[in-house]
Amino acid sequence: MKKSSTYNYVLAAFGAAIIAVLAQVTIPLPLIPITGQTLAVGLVVTILGTKLGTLSVLIYILLGAAGLPVFSGMSGGFGILVGPTGGYIVGFLVSAIIMGLYLDKFGITIFQAITSNIIGMVVTLAFGTTWLKIVGDLTWTAAFMGGAAPFIIVGIVKAVMAGWFGVIVRRRLERAHLIEAIA
Repeated sequence: MKKSSTYNYVLAAFGAAIIAVLAQVTIPLPLIPITGQTLAVGLVVTILGTKLGTLSVLIYILLGAAGLPVFSGMSGGFGILVGPTGGYIVGFLVSAIIMGLYLDKFGITIFQAITSNIIGMVVTLAFGTTWLKIVGDLTWTAAFMGGAAPFIIVGIVKAVMAGWFGVIVRRRLERAHLIEAIA
């Protein structure tokens, strides 16, 4: 059964809300905190797919840019996007697209979902580290050591969690006919 566009927009808004809520789960570190945002982006894209997952991430970013306190630490505003963590947030959008396209091509299995989430983590860290280097006027080594290295292990853990739980939730929503199954 084909869902209405209104229904799909509600799903995308719900995905954005999940990202906003999990963004508030934060483990502070000196330069860049560990947040639940990447976990949430992976979950949302795995559950909702390329179009709705990416739309969810875009809505989340636009709400934050408009000043709503949806970014980590209940922050918001365009200044966050041009600050030290802005590259990670922009990277979420690119990650969502790449993760979704990967899942479209290879299917939504737990293995493929974990793989796509690991790819998404790498993309997010690449965007974030590059932006941190530029904004912080850091060397590549300093940017990598402060903006990527501390997050690799925890990123892999979050990617496994997002892939695993995302597929489980997706399958249950498909069986309940709340989202469309992907052929």
